[in-house]
This record gives sequence, structure tokens and C-alpha cells, in this order.
Amino acid sequence: MALSLAISPCPNDTFVFHALVHGRVPGAPPVEVTYADVDVTNTAAERGAFDLVKVSFAALPWLLDDYHLMPCGGALGRGCGPLVLTRGDRTGGPDRTDLAGATVAVPGDRTTAYLLFRLWSAGRPPARIEVVPFHEIMPGVAAGRYDAGLVIHEARFTYHRHGLTALVDLGEWWEADTGLPIPLGAILARRGAVDPEAAAGWVRESVRQAWADPAASREYVLAHAQEMELDVVDRHIGLYVNEFTADLGEAGLAAVTALLDRAVDAGLVPQTSSSRATAWTS
Repeated sequence: MALSLAISPCPNDTFVFHALVHGRVPGAPPVEVTYADVDVTNTAAERGAFDLVKVSFAALPWLLDDYHLMPCGGALGRGCGPLVLTRGDRTGGPDRTDLAGATVAVPGDRTTAYLLFRLWSAGRPPARIEVVPFHEIMPGVAAGRYDAGLVIHEARFTYHRHGLTALVDLGEWWEADTGLPIPLGAILARRGAVDPEAAAGWVRESVRQAWADPAASREYVLAHAQEMELDVVDRHIGLYVNEFTADLGEAGLAAVTALLDRAVDAGLVPQTSSSRATAWTS
């Protein structure tokens, strides 16, 4: 039977999963892949829609009863956090970090980016939040439809083109406050449908092949990349595919635990069983 896999079309995901998707991982079943933004996969995972699925770490409290957390294939790192962007001519100047009264566009209400934003803005939240498709956020802020926008991934490299200014780098804030990497995206395996140990082996082998022969996935990556410039694609992969992709390790697990513990303490997510969150991390 084919394995149903849902990932984003972003270069880091297509780079990592190229070998698995194309039947190059020995012993792995054939794969039927769906490409969707993480806000879509967060919701679909709640319905048990996929066997393997990329979701936000922030969505784990709603998913771990039905899914195993995989110790590989996800997106964590340093210097890769979400940005809060505003127009350069915003009242108060680019250094103003108080968003009271502002309307902020975010890419999803259960994304890690939005959870970090809520933790950062606790005590001084904006007046209004709008969930907006990721590709509409920067043009919307530039046009004045939103006072600020929360962005991730390749937007780190392209927001200047829209005349926007980074009000805060939530990754820098998180790292300075915790000393830990930023846990962004996780890979989950559906309980009862996938052997998590086998799935971890398939994903790790796909990662290994991606690093061993980066050129093999280039055509596939570019076919799905929203940002087609080679330099941006390469920088995207270099930033989000790293040692944590091969294995979460102690630092990665500590980052996930810190994020969810802080969110629980702030009343932003339900309590998560630590045994559920770490069952397949080695």
C-alpha cells in the first residue's frame, strides 16, 4: 500500500523528501504526496488525513494522541526564526515594537510562528489578528491592509523588496531568552498506520541521500519552489536543513519542551504528555 505524505512545497521539504517521494529509499513503500502550506496540514492532521505529515511544533498538543513525533525530517535551527514586518514609514518608526491597536497578518493560528508571536507579545497584544495565506502577507503589509505581518522561510531573504522593515526577529528573541534552537516544523507518523521506527529510518535515509547528492533533487525542488531564484532556494535549504533535520537530539527536544511548556503556562495550548512528545526521538 502507498504511504500518504503531506509536506509543504518549500525547498527544505522537497529537498529532504526527494528520495523518499521518488522511490529511492530501500524498503520504503511507494509514496502519494500532497503539497500544502503548514496551516493546511495542521488542520488535516487533526482528521488523521495522512500517514506522514509535516506540521507545526505548536500544533503538537492537538495531535500526539493520534501521531508519533518523528526524531528527524523536521525544521529547527538557529538564526531562522519568524520575523514581524512593518512598513518603513509606519507611525513611530521602525524601532517601535508596541503593536497595540495594530492589525497583524499571520500565516496560521496553530503555527509555531504565531505561538512565538503570542509569547513575545504577551501583555501587549495587537488589536486584531487576521489569518492570511503566506504569499499575501508581505504585499498586504506593503499596501497598508495590515499594520504588520508575521512571516517565515524565504521571506527572510526577500522582505526588503516589498519596502518592509523587520520590527523584531522572533528567533533572536527566543534564542536570547532560552539559549535553544527554534522548533518550527515537525514530522509526524500516524499511530496504527505507520511503524514509527521504520518511518524514521526512511526519512533519515532520504535526508542522507539529499546531502550526498544535492544536485539530484534540484529539478524537483525548483518545480515546487514559490521563490524560483537559485540563490534564495539555496539559502533557504542551507538555513532550514541542518543537524536537527537528521536528528532532533537533546537540544532539539529541549527546544520543543520549552516551547510547549511556556505555551501551557501562558494558557495558549493544552497540556501535552511528555511521554507522547518523546516516544520516538531516538
